[in-house]
Amino acid sequence: MKVLHVVPSFYPAFNYGGPITSVYELCAGLVRHGCEVRVLTTDANGLGSVLGVAKDAPVTLPPGVSVRYCPRIFRHSVSPQLARQLAPSIRWADLVHLTAVYNFPTLPTLAACRWLRKPLVWSPRGALQRWPSSRRPAMKSGWESLCRRLAPRGMLLHVTSEQEAAESAAKFPHVSAAVIPNGVEIPQRLDHHNGSGDLRLLFLGRIDPKKGIENLLAACRRLSNVGRPWSLTIAGSGDAAYTAGLQENARKLGLHQRVSFVGEVRGQAKTDLFAGSDLAIFPSHTENFAMVVAEALAHGVPVVASKGTPWAGVEEHGCGLWVENDPATLAEAIERLSRMPLAEMGQRGRRWMEEEFAWETVAREMLRLYGKLVLKEQSAP
Repeated sequence: MKVLHVVPSFYPAFNYGGPITSVYELCAGLVRHGCEVRVLTTDANGLGSVLGVAKDAPVTLPPGVSVRYCPRIFRHSVSPQLARQLAPSIRWADLVHLTAVYNFPTLPTLAACRWLRKPLVWSPRGALQRWPSSRRPAMKSGWESLCRRLAPRGMLLHVTSEQEAAESAAKFPHVSAAVIPNGVEIPQRLDHHNGSGDLRLLFLGRIDPKKGIENLLAACRRLSNVGRPWSLTIAGSGDAAYTAGLQENARKLGLHQRVSFVGEVRGQAKTDLFAGSDLAIFPSHTENFAMVVAEALAHGVPVVASKGTPWAGVEEHGCGLWVENDPATLAEAIERLSRMPLAEMGQRGRRWMEEEFAWETVAREMLRLYGKLVLKEQSAP
């Protein structure tokens, strides 16, 4: 099967967070399952930088994903070259997979798939979900109205959780949705460092108001029944002024000697961070998937996940707690887990990731979904 992925940014544009890795790993998994995969994207890596990649011809990434990086000329993804490449690229494909919502490629891709009658899978990646401080709701509502008008017949929404499916259906009530989670890379072995007996807490992710870090800091201020010394590492990048505000908040709360901001971590540094952590906390206000939860579990680290994330299963599988996102509840969850067998819980979480979230399993499910859509389009009058 020939599959075209249209995305505003692509690997290795890590400044855009978790979707960069998840879309790349899906494409790589599809290639290993026999698909011919092409990606049409831009060279954007955040507002202030672009990728140092070839832009006059496709680039082949392992294990055989062909990527056309088009120059971004404005904002995050405005690219006339990408617009020119759309129609011929869509004609080539048996199926198109569009990722993201409020970006330049979205409207022309919807329109071109409708015009050319190509089956389309659309992954909003959580963009259709809202929380009280969501930015520019009126503008987003207008954009969604345009998307509904342009959407091709038989388009299918790909969502990563039932929670995202419910919220997305409210925006596109006549469009079917399929739930297929993101996958996660399972490390071959674990190498946890036992440390000195302190409780080592971890937050890993984009530094953004949506992530609920203020609530986590306030929860740490309330910790009084842990029974041993504790520390918190906050890893990730974000707006410099917002990050500085969080650091000042930690200082005012009297936490500056316990809380460390270490910036962005990738590769071996990220692996080492998991290896040196006992418990990971993810207090997001809203998430469609929260890739970092799966990564922590794959590395054998139990988690506290807020109910803004779709990770109720951590309690069913005995590898964490799924709780309300307020300082008192978060503090109680940390204190409760501090008295539990964290290493055993981490092993249970890792087994769960191996059984249900390995990338080969996810790619197989996505390919099955593609096949159904292609057959449906071929049999349509």
